[in-house]
Amino acid sequence: MKKGLSWALAVVLTLATAVYQRRTGPSYPVRGKVFIGGEEIGYRLPRSADNDRDCEVSIGVADPAVGGALLYRRFKTDDGWIRTGLERRGDRLVAFLPRQPAAGKLAYRIILESGGLETPLAGEAPVVIRFKGPVPTAVLLVHILVMFASMLFSAMAGITALDRKRNPRAFVLSAAALFFAGGIILGPVVQKYAFGVFWSGFPFGTDLTDNKTLFAMALWIAALAAGRKGRPARVWVLAASAATLFVNLIPHSLFGSELKP
Repeated sequence: MKKGLSWALAVVLTLATAVYQRRTGPSYPVRGKVFIGGEEIGYRLPRSADNDRDCEVSIGVADPAVGGALLYRRFKTDDGWIRTGLERRGDRLVAFLPRQPAAGKLAYRIILESGGLETPLAGEAPVVIRFKGPVPTAVLLVHILVMFASMLFSAMAGITALDRKRNPRAFVLSAAALFFAGGIILGPVVQKYAFGVFWSGFPFGTDLTDNKTLFAMALWIAALAAGRKGRPARVWVLAASAATLFVNLIPHSLFGSELKP
């Protein structure tokens, strides 16, 4: 396969994986549409928020006859539901979820009301939102860019390993170094800012993001070891590349930090 085509395929794989991981993760907002009084109302309900302020929940509703309420309680508790009305601000209905400690979660529902009829957004099941400490933009941006680069070089290592005429060693070195920097160094730093701990995977917890990072890193180390003295070590490289692709298809933050109520 020509180098240009290899890079194009690697970029497509990386972008597709990143988009899939983002859209299927537990922090991705719940989106949808409902019809009330002939008006189509689109909504976006947050499932992640910084805990330095209350979380605003805002719905665009132009019809002044439409009102509604926000109901919320601590997640995984038998607390009674707290109900507060939606406040109209121009063409939007707004309410606020009270901020929680880092890793604290709330279950909440939004119900729109018009003509005596109630319409719940996102169905009857409540939306779950997790609060986190603010992460400095520069730290988060560098983490994302490095992880993105590691995914790109991982894909290139795997694609190159399939070509018997090429040695993937250079891409293995880059992928392993970037994955270590992004996942093993910067990842825990981001988690420390967000949830107060550097590591909550094995052997200390069940955080799937940490555990899948550890698994993929172990395979890159194995690929590096198998490729000593310039050997292509194609089987190990393909295993590490495939594992990186697989773990990045697992939704981000699944089984992540959760404050016990």
